Amino acid sequence: MESTRVDKWLWAVRVYPTRTAATDGCHAGHVRVNNASAKASTSVKVGDRVVVTGRGHERVLEVIKVIEKRVGATVAAECFLDHSPPAPPAELEAPRLRRDRGSGRPTKKDRRQIDRWRR
Repeated sequence: MESTRVDKWLWAVRVYPTRTAATDGCHAGHVRVNNASAKASTSVKVGDRVVVTGRGHERVLEVIKVIEKRVGATVAAECFLDHSPPAPPAELEAPRLRRDRGSGRPTKKDRRQIDRWRR
């Protein structure tokens, strides 16, 4: 197999939990192939660079092997090289957004902090 759809490949190598989620990520603009915005039907082949953004970080993956079927995690890890930058230290990431269980509804000040962080 020389090439496959990017949404199938992302699902097969376990970047996304479902193929629908991979397709939605492509439609939302979270996936780029060789620095070009990718639709779900964009083809990927060996040597392509796939960049997936989401959840506060960016994953840069180089395609080593093209697969269409979902495989185990150890086999999936052999299908790409991860060139992602290291994650920032925890103290630089974001203010504490988790609230203690049972602490009640967030105050107006808490909601403003959460909204500022999300922007």
